[in-house]
Amino acid sequence: QVQLVESGGGLVQAGGSLRLSCVASGIIFSQNIMGWYRQAPGKQRELVASMSSGGGTNFADSVKGRFTISRDTANNTVYLQMNSLKPEDTAVYYCNARSVLDIVRGLAGSWGQGTQVTVSS
Repeated sequence: QVQLVESGGGLVQAGGSLRLSCVASGIIFSQNIMGWYRQAPGKQRELVASMSSGGGTNFADSVKGRFTISRDTANNTVYLQMNSLKPEDTAVYYCNARSVLDIVRGLAGSWGQGTQVTVSS
């Protein structure tokens, strides 16, 4: 039974920082790619950042140099550190866990409920 719970969202001024947390239950990080996605009103959900068990990372071009993804394996927690925030970063941010089996089967994996990030201009 997989459960992903996001926290850390809020209202911040442009140029500010936030750190999002995702606490996972029912998974082992070594068997999953962990990722952060976001969805703005009226737009498709998009990948923000991901991290493999080996430490490899991937970032959307729009956040490179500003966002960092990290893991705390002992507590099954993944973080998204967001710096130099821009109004266009405003969205609901979702945590995602995708296993090798998910990938083989062409499945998206498991999702959290999301946390709202609002960046004012």
